[in-house]
Amino acid sequence: MASMIEQIRASKLPSNMMQFAARGALQVPAAENIEILVHLSLHNKVFGELARMTLAGWDEKACLAAVSNPQTPREVLDYFISGDNLRPKLLPALLENPSVPESMIAKLSVSAMRDTIEILLKSNRVRSMASVVEVLKRNPYLRKEEVAELNKKAEPVAEAEPVSAATEAALPASSNSPTESAPISAPAPLDAEAFEDKSPADPEHEAAISAYMAEHKTEIAAEGDKPFQAIGGVVEILGQDYFPVVETQETTAPPAAASKEGAAGAAAAKPAAQARKPADIEGKRLNTVQKINALDVKGRIQLALKGNKEERSILIRDGTKVVSLAVLEAPKLSDGEVEKFASQKNVLEAVLRQIPLKRRFAKNYIVVRNLVANPRTPLDLGLGLMKNLLVQDLKNLSANKEVSETIRKLALKMYKQKMEAANKK
Repeated sequence: MASMIEQIRASKLPSNMMQFAARGALQVPAAENIEILVHLSLHNKVFGELARMTLAGWDEKACLAAVSNPQTPREVLDYFISGDNLRPKLLPALLENPSVPESMIAKLSVSAMRDTIEILLKSNRVRSMASVVEVLKRNPYLRKEEVAELNKKAEPVAEAEPVSAATEAALPASSNSPTESAPISAPAPLDAEAFEDKSPADPEHEAAISAYMAEHKTEIAAEGDKPFQAIGGVVEILGQDYFPVVETQETTAPPAAASKEGAAGAAAAKPAAQARKPADIEGKRLNTVQKINALDVKGRIQLALKGNKEERSILIRDGTKVVSLAVLEAPKLSDGEVEKFASQKNVLEAVLRQIPLKRRFAKNYIVVRNLVANPRTPLDLGLGLMKNLLVQDLKNLSANKEVSETIRKLALKMYKQKMEAANKK
């Protein structure tokens, strides 16, 4: 007798059984259930969305067992390592599974963010793949010291393995450009003493710092002296206007002409002074980045917990997870700030996962709405929060092409259901 997955592939099951399959309700082993759900997600137009939602909330232990097994079908492994379905806790096992192809790891490495990069660098298998290492070194979020370490490990190798055609296909067309591949570094840090906090100690802040340091002692020690590196780069922090491309032209007036202009010169001085104000603001923002650059991990954690709104807005994008998460513990953190964090695409996935775990933020409707509409929000988290959205927001979400197709289709389905329920009353 053909197995259940074979019958599903051959479309031999009745509609009600296919629906059971898409809900993961068939009485088959967990590994076969996962294989069925992946097949439906990729190939079945009727039950594909339901299967994807079921997989997003599937038991993590069962998924871990599946992605760790070299005998797991290639289709299942490719599904879980793709960017749309990736779960951080499954990634280490996927990377070490010899059945996961090098081309898929290379594709992941091209656009990986800081949290994924850290996992990739810890994998012995990834480090042994010369072509993947070459791809990873082009990632703009890789730190200089990490590039240096990868280069150092590659030195004993006489000749690097050429990048395969499948791997090269995953790269952006302009990835060979050094100006695009190199991370944008912040301006050189100033002396840390110039930024020393001389304000009186706040008991609330000190208690928050002590509690956070104690709770995350191991993680802080593991991070060592990692420097600040913002996700998305410094240009986004300072603003594009800080790096303007302007054409300069000398227009120095002769001294005699200047002396004759008396009052007119004085009047022109006011607009000139006003024109310098934006530069002064940018200078202040630059000093904030320099201040943060001068701090180690512990110093940035302290600043995240007792700093001001501007400092928190920069530190929430710190590529070091223990620092960015400290911002969410700040006593003076406002709901408005978190509403912005929830919509940002340039923060760690861990930040977005942490926000709704705090009751105060989970009760804020704008925070929930922004998280669901954020394409950076993990699929399983977005699906879990959607049930809280109002009808109009569900309608808007169904037309939002930035979020995944799964989110859009479920939003449309929920919108129609709520409208039908409202019409019956």
